[in-house]
Amino acid sequence: MSTFAGFERLRIDERDDRLTATLSHPATRNAIDQQMVSELHAVCAYLEAQPKVLILTGDGGVFASGADIAQLRERRRDDALAGINSTIFDRIARLPLPVIAALDGYALGGGAELAFAADLRIGTPSLVMGNPETGLGIMAAAGATWRLKELVGEPLAKEILLAGRKLTADECLAIRLVSSLHEPDDLMAAAHDLADRILRSDPLALRLTKAVFHAPAAAHPLVDTLAQATLFESDAKFERMDAFLAKREARRAEKQRAAEADTTKEKPHD
Repeated sequence: MSTFAGFERLRIDERDDRLTATLSHPATRNAIDQQMVSELHAVCAYLEAQPKVLILTGDGGVFASGADIAQLRERRRDDALAGINSTIFDRIARLPLPVIAALDGYALGGGAELAFAADLRIGTPSLVMGNPETGLGIMAAAGATWRLKELVGEPLAKEILLAGRKLTADECLAIRLVSSLHEPDDLMAAAHDLADRILRSDPLALRLTKAVFHAPAAAHPLVDTLAQATLFESDAKFERMDAFLAKREARRAEKQRAAEADTTKEKPHD
C-alpha cells in the first residue's frame, strides 16, 4: 500500500528525486486543518527517511487561505501549547533537502507561515501574502514572528504582523520574499526547473549546506569546518572535481588546437 494512500487534503506526485505535495481542499480554500497537518507529518516522515526535494503548492488558484477558523475557534490553551502548526512547519523547514513553495493566489495566516518555512518561494502575479491573525484575536504563532523578521526585516515584519499589511506579488518580489513570478500555467514548470537546478548539486553537499545555514550563530565557524571536513572525504567530491578538471583540460586542449590551426593558416607560403 502506498505511503500516501487515504490522503484527503494532499495530492502527492512523486519522482525519483522530488516529491510534490499539493494542498487540495477547495471547500476551505486549502485551509490548514488537523487532517492536513497529519498528512504533512506523514510526508515529512517519508522524506526524512528518503530525502528528496519537496515542492509545496495549492489547488484551485490558492496556496492556503490560512488555518481552519472553525477548528481554531474550538482550540484552547492546551492546543496552543501543543504547537500543532508550528511543529509541522518546523519539521518541514528541517527536512534534509530543500523545500520549494510554489504560491498562487492567497497565502495568508497559516498558509503564509507554511510558505515562510520553505527554503525557496516562487509565485504568480495574483499572489497575496499576509498574517491577519491579530484581527481574529490571536497571533501568528507558527513561525511568522521570527521567520518573517529574518526574511523581510523587522520594520516590514511588524507592519505585516501588527498593522495587517498584505503584500502583493510585486511587493513580494521586490523584497525577495519570492525569487520569481510566473503565470499560473507556468508555475509548476518553474518549480520543477528550480528543483532541477538544485538537484544538479551533490545531495550530501546540499544537506550539509542547508543544515549549516540554519545552525545557530554560536555554532559557527566550527560547524562549517566539520561539515567541510566530511565533504572533503566524500567520493562525490573526488568524482565531481575530477570531472571538472578533465573538462577544463579538454577545453584548454581544444583552444590550443584551434590556436595552432589559426597559426598554420596565417603562416605565409613560400
